[in-house]
Amino acid sequence: MLEDVNVVWLGSIASLLAGLGTGIGALGVFLVRKLTPQLQDGMLSAAAGVMLAASFFSLLLPGIEYGEELTGATWSASLMVIAGLLMGAGLLFSIHQRLPHEHFTLGREGPDSARIRRIWLFIIAIALHNFPEGMAVGVGFAGGDIGNGVALAVGIGLQNIPEGLAVAVSLLAIEHSRLKSFVIAVLTGLLEPVGGLFGSTMVWLAEPIMPWTLGFAAGAMLFIISDEIIPETHRGRFKTLATFSLLGGFVVMMFLDATLG
Repeated sequence: MLEDVNVVWLGSIASLLAGLGTGIGALGVFLVRKLTPQLQDGMLSAAAGVMLAASFFSLLLPGIEYGEELTGATWSASLMVIAGLLMGAGLLFSIHQRLPHEHFTLGREGPDSARIRRIWLFIIAIALHNFPEGMAVGVGFAGGDIGNGVALAVGIGLQNIPEGLAVAVSLLAIEHSRLKSFVIAVLTGLLEPVGGLFGSTMVWLAEPIMPWTLGFAAGAMLFIISDEIIPETHRGRFKTLATFSLLGGFVVMMFLDATLG
């Protein structure tokens, strides 16, 4: 019993520390003197690259591996992850359709309302993928492999740093204060310890749904990357910068996952 309690604490604390990586990255919002269109497109594209790599290397491939352990067959594992992916993309599409296009009190005052909607969809997608990542850390500890749990927590924590900066800078771009942008970015990362607690205490439930939840988070992020971020960053004069920033974010995230995952 004592060992089980220790595993729960380890999983919860490790996922909390991983989630705090978001806050570390968000601190960068206090260092940004002026958010030019060029800087905004570059950072948002880099975040899209991080999310794209995370979708494949942190979510889809581990989801298939979890599914293979559960079912013993690659085809059924793949179908589980695909189903989760389509549900995640469908949910974000539904949210996209229902988000208000105008401020109820301010109307069109300030930034473009469609741009505000795109930024908040981006933040929702990042927040959604933090929960299954926290679950993965919790399940890793609950499975008895402490080394695997630590490696997962370190890898996820490092990938959260650029994501936290991207969230904070995106909020700054739609005229939130630096402090408010930082706080909201930190809050998106706090879904990870919730997922970690769930994964470590209810491994019997969390592990069977892992292929679905990881696929779900990947689908949400892929929808946002394709439907919102790439079109947004290719609307202006900095298309080439946006393309190479996305590639840069992708290779950084791929390296982190390959060496620390």
